[in-house]
Amino acid sequence: MSGPASSNAGPLEERLLALTEDLVRIPSVGLDDEAILAEIRRRVPEGWEVREPTKGALALLPPGPLDERPFVVLAGHVDTVPPAPDRPPAREGTVVRGRGAADMKGGVAVLLDLAAAPEARGGELAVGFLFVGREEMPLGHSALAPALAAEERLRRAALAIVLEPTANAIEVGCLGNLNARATVRGVAAHTARPWLGRNAIHRAIEALASVADLPVRDVEVDGLVFRESVSVTKIGGGIAANVVPDLAVAEVNLRYAPIHAPEQAEARIRELLAHPDVEVEVLSNAPGALPPLANPLVGRLRRTGGLEVRAKQAWTQVAEFAMHGVDAVNLGPGDPRYAHADDEQVDADALVRTHRVLAAFLAGRSVDEEPAR
Repeated sequence: MSGPASSNAGPLEERLLALTEDLVRIPSVGLDDEAILAEIRRRVPEGWEVREPTKGALALLPPGPLDERPFVVLAGHVDTVPPAPDRPPAREGTVVRGRGAADMKGGVAVLLDLAAAPEARGGELAVGFLFVGREEMPLGHSALAPALAAEERLRRAALAIVLEPTANAIEVGCLGNLNARATVRGVAAHTARPWLGRNAIHRAIEALASVADLPVRDVEVDGLVFRESVSVTKIGGGIAANVVPDLAVAEVNLRYAPIHAPEQAEARIRELLAHPDVEVEVLSNAPGALPPLANPLVGRLRRTGGLEVRAKQAWTQVAEFAMHGVDAVNLGPGDPRYAHADDEQVDADALVRTHRVLAAFLAGRSVDEEPAR
């Protein structure tokens, strides 16, 4: 089942800019992914088997059984964080601005256009496409893991390429991401007689001081450096200017190297926040992913475009692929510095570069040999 082509009319640059702008104009925050997935489905070119393996996921698979060619999945998430106030989507020349432009509707536009390209049907590699929602939410909401569990063909991929914003470098592996809540309890009193109470905010300052002073820690994995960090991201407490507060609550984020298991990360955050007045609750804990540098397709991708390879200094869905036994890397047109920024944007050169590299990779040629489109 398929719909109208997305289509290959007009120069590649113009197609990618127009499609990116169209996608950016469709709100898709959090669980609100029905409209954008419907638009993607409407634009699917002829010839694909269209599957919805779970709510919030849309897969384009080769019709019939997979052949003997290595199978690659090209994947992108369609959701965004909330838009910046007073920053509506706009196209200015060869730049598209707006929430999701970099992270990662520009990448989704590349995927949709590639689905209509000849390299997606008759190249050296078999290919499928996967569009998923809810990546920007806690791991338990993600549509990717259920889609992988439901669709066996996706789990047979020799490599998945996730079009996260990487400025057209290959970013391998990813950090683990733990969020915890520290609740500090005290005893209320009048501020004229604070010695009769126990100030929860003062205790919170004591407990969080070690986190505030903690230096970034570099961890080398397969010759690549992942940077571990701990940040207090929220804090609150107190009810009035003349009351010693009896409660303070802080949220703390730990980014940890993929050599550490989630249980080790939880033990570390509890150790860092150890204090007699502090209760620690782990809110979410998404494991990282090790770099799949031994996968020959990663080497092929690197050689195709002469691409830089570096560690992914963030959590991405390569970790969910890894949990299902699928090697995955990040490669996309967005620049990470614009991801989630008020001035989020992506430019035509970056979109075209990603498209050309992926088309050449699927076809088995160098990007320098890629034909004009």
